[in-house]
Formats: sequence, structure tokens, C-alpha cells
Amino acid sequence: MPIRVLSDHLINQIAAGEVIERPASVVKELVENALDAGAKAVTVDIEAGGAKLVRVSDDGGGIAPDEMRLALQRHATSKIASLEDLEHVASLGFRGEALPSIASVSRLTFASRRAEADHGFRVDASAGQLSELKPESMRPGTRVEAWDLFYNVPARRKFLRAEKTEFGHIQDWINALALARPGVRFELNHNGRTVLSAAAASDEKALRLRLRSVVGPELAERAIAVDARSTDASLHGWVGLPTDARAQADQQYFFVNGRLVKDRLVAHAVRQAYSDVLYHGRHPSFVLYLDIDPTRVDVNVHPAKHEVRFRDGRTVHDMIYRSLHQALGEARAGAVAPSPVAAEPRAPLPSSFHLPLNTPSPAAVAAQSSALRSLYSAPLLPAAVAEPAPAYGTNQRPPDMPPLGFALAQLHGIFVLAENAAGLVLVDMHAAHERITYERLKATRQQHSQSLLVPLTIAVSAREADRADSARAYFEQLGFDVRQSGPEAITVTRVPSALADLDIEALLRDVLSDLMTHGSSQRIEERHNELLSTLACHASVRANRKLTVPEMNSLLRDMEATERSGQCNHGRPTWVQLDKAALDRLFMRGR
Repeated sequence: MPIRVLSDHLINQIAAGEVIERPASVVKELVENALDAGAKAVTVDIEAGGAKLVRVSDDGGGIAPDEMRLALQRHATSKIASLEDLEHVASLGFRGEALPSIASVSRLTFASRRAEADHGFRVDASAGQLSELKPESMRPGTRVEAWDLFYNVPARRKFLRAEKTEFGHIQDWINALALARPGVRFELNHNGRTVLSAAAASDEKALRLRLRSVVGPELAERAIAVDARSTDASLHGWVGLPTDARAQADQQYFFVNGRLVKDRLVAHAVRQAYSDVLYHGRHPSFVLYLDIDPTRVDVNVHPAKHEVRFRDGRTVHDMIYRSLHQALGEARAGAVAPSPVAAEPRAPLPSSFHLPLNTPSPAAVAAQSSALRSLYSAPLLPAAVAEPAPAYGTNQRPPDMPPLGFALAQLHGIFVLAENAAGLVLVDMHAAHERITYERLKATRQQHSQSLLVPLTIAVSAREADRADSARAYFEQLGFDVRQSGPEAITVTRVPSALADLDIEALLRDVLSDLMTHGSSQRIEERHNELLSTLACHASVRANRKLTVPEMNSLLRDMEATERSGQCNHGRPTWVQLDKAALDRLFMRGR
């Protein structure tokens, strides 16, 4: 076949294969155009899951009549004019591909009216042919209708899923855009039925309702607020409690300058922040907004703009990790989950008590973690006990009741029952004490290290050897002595005593891989923490251990003062609150 220039229509269809994957892609592109045009209200009408019709109407600024046909030409855009504009782009769209791509695989109707005009104009597009402009009676704004999607590309149409599935993807995108722009009213209709009607969130109550409608009551009502700022970036939003984690990663929204993105760097930072509070196989929920200088992020990475590339990925990664790690650390047991709109300050905690529990023998500890015998030879918990908390009768209430209240009894040798201001508290005493012990071990551990009898030499790439050499201070802080011993080799002479029995070569290779990819690594801390977690589990109070009321109250006070005490080391909840309303419902009181 001889070389030839492709027709514009075929070029647009090829581009559509990258930009328009399914009806949800049409919705995304058209709604983003509406938002870029300054729309304050967007209505989306869908028929047959989008295969028959996608209609997006907005009240934005509209398009001048002499530019409407031009807007359907490939690479025609009002958002950038130079490479410098691209590097500073803040709009959701900028390529000028969406409208011509949609027009090439559907029967398109495009109508728009400027606010100062008496009426609007309309142009139709089909099979690459544009009609002449026609007057259109309409309100100010823009309306785009895409009929019979992929009617002229049968192979693509065959790949469309069931109507319910395709509409589910559309609904997901609208939910994401509704979170990205809380100040915009969104309405979604399917086959004539209103599925979503989200009023513009102009106050805290409206924002709460919008969050609830999109992500559900757990995240909307029990989320932990995040607010961190640096010189040229800010991170804010909400993260779900570890105990509210889900089986799928279906409630994870991360916006960069208002754009929803899926980014491996972000996913890695979030996973590290939840590393020792999340139950195995579960996924956290979050709605996070990163506002960053546009010059520090490249949005021109993927045709559908699902991905971005950060100029300084390590700084962004550290900011996300540290912000979430700190927010989760402050979520102590007994604290009321902060509002998804604004975190309420909590009263100061009472002074902590220490629970006098038996420490396992060194031999028992050695059976589980021999590498820790020399590191933790001292008793795991202080032996002293503070004055016991007063026991209150049924008709007596303390003037300032602590968050977890005061112990009433022990149930089946496993649970502590306590009364607080809200109602009844149930505590899994082993899980709670395991977290307390674990956090104390992490806080008081010292990085004892030991010299290797025979230095360990590891063959690595030249880039990895250079990276290891530049990270010597990082390794020394963790108890390692790692030096570059050749162009493609590193030598290890000292290692932390607690990790001496591990496969040091495999661990360091993983750490170097993290440093090369993400600029940081938590693998050494994670392996150390795994050993501490095992030790904490065997050092904690066991089931069927009879506790006195002062001991139970001591446990409650320690829970209130310990970071991440709402979950044990394995992500299971340590306490449950039953408020008075829930107790009334159990006994049908007030009906």
C-alpha cells in the first residue's frame, strides 16, 4: 500500500480511540468543558447507558457563533496558545480533541448561546460533515448531544458492556466531578429518571450532604480531617478510619488542582501511611485535594488526562505520607471522629494510668523473636500503678467523664464494659493492650547495631550504587553502615541487631528500589515494626486474664493517650461505642 495522508475524519476516529473509550468518557470530556466555561449548574441526561444518547447542558459562558464550527476542528482550543501556557495550564481540558473525537464516532448536536445574545446557534455533525449554523432558542450556556455512540465503528460498539454497567461508569465520573467542584450544581438523569440531584454546596451542611450522597455515611460522618501546607502546595480533605476500610478501592478520590487522577506515587504514600493500622486485604477510603503550583506538575501525560507527573515526586510523596500518618496517629480510641467538614477540638485527656501486667519470660519471647532478646531485655511495661480511678455507681456521674468513661465489668474474660457520656463502650482488652504495647516499643526503641563478622558485598547497578552512597546518612540513622565499594557494588558492615537474622541483601535491594522509584522507603521500619508487633502480641494481656476495676480503668486511660489505639496492630477495631439511642432501639424504648 503506498504512503498517503489520512483523511481528517479518519484521524479524528483514531484519536477518538484514545480519548473516547466508552460513554463515560463522553460525559467526562463534556462536563469538564462545561466546568472550564465557568458553569455553575450542569445537567447530564443519559439514555440506554449512554449508547443511545449523552446530553450535557450547562449555564457557562457559551461560545461565540463564529467559533462554533471551529470548536469542532481537531486541536482547536481557547485554553492554551504556547508551550508556556501548557506548563501553566490550570483548566481541565486543553488539547482540543474532545469535541471532534466525539463528533467522529456519534451524531453530534452542538448548541451554544452567549449571555449577551438574543438567541443561540446550533451546528450538527455526522460522519465528519458539519452543517451550517442554525438559530436555536435556548438559555445562555451550551448544550451538546451525542446520539448513537460508535454507530459508525461497529467493532467499538461491540465492546460496550450492559446498560447498567455503562451507566455505573458514568455515575462514578459524575460523583467524582461533584466532589471536585462542590460549588457547582449537578443533576444526572437516566432514561428520564433523576438519579443524582446535588445542590451547590455553599455551606457546611450542603457539603456534608454532598459527601454523604457520593461516599456514604461512614466517610462523611466519621472521616479524619487532613490539612497540611508547604511553601507551594497544600493538601486537605478527609481520610476514612482504618476500621471503615473496604474490600475494594472504590472510594479513593485524589484531586490535583481539581483534576481527578490515579497515580502510583500517591497510592504508595497512602498505603505506607496505613501500613500498620489496616486489616489485610482491605482498602482505605479518602477524598484528598492537592493544590500545587501548576509548573510543578505535568498534566500532559495521558490522552485522557487520567495521570500526571510531578516535577518533585519525592516531596509530594513525603507530604502525603506524613500528613496522613500524623492524622491517623492522632485518631485515639475514645475520640469522636472529626466532622467531614471541620474537626472539633477535644478536651484534654486525663493523666494516663499504667496497667500492671505480667511480662512473658525471655524464653517465651525468644521462641517468637530471637533477634529481639538482646534489644529488649528490660520489662516491657512499667510496673508502677497510679492511684486507681474512682468507681461510680449507677446514679453517680463524674463532673468531667473521660472519652472512654469508666469500667463497669469484664465479660467472658475478653471484653471490658465501660460507661461513658454517650452510652456503653465495649473494649477488646487484648487488642487494645497490644496496640498500647506496640506503640510504646516503637517510641522507646533504640537502634542498636552490630558489626558483621564478614562484610556483605552486594552487586548492584551503577545508579543503585550511587543512590546508596548518597543515602548513607539515611542508612546510618536506621543502624546500617552501607558504603559504595565499587562502580557497581555496595558493602554492608553493620546492621541493626533486631534485623540481623533477616535476609539483609534482599531487604537492601528492596529499599534501593524504593529509593530509586519513590525517593524514600519505609521497608526497614516496616520489617522492624513487624518484629515489634509480634513481640507486642505475646507481651499483651491474654484472654481469660481477670482484671480488677482499677486495671480496666488504667487500660482505658492508656487507650485514650495512645496513638492509633482505635485499631490493633492487625487493623481490627479495639473498641465499639453503643450510644443511648442504639440501646433504646435494642429494647424498643420510645416506640
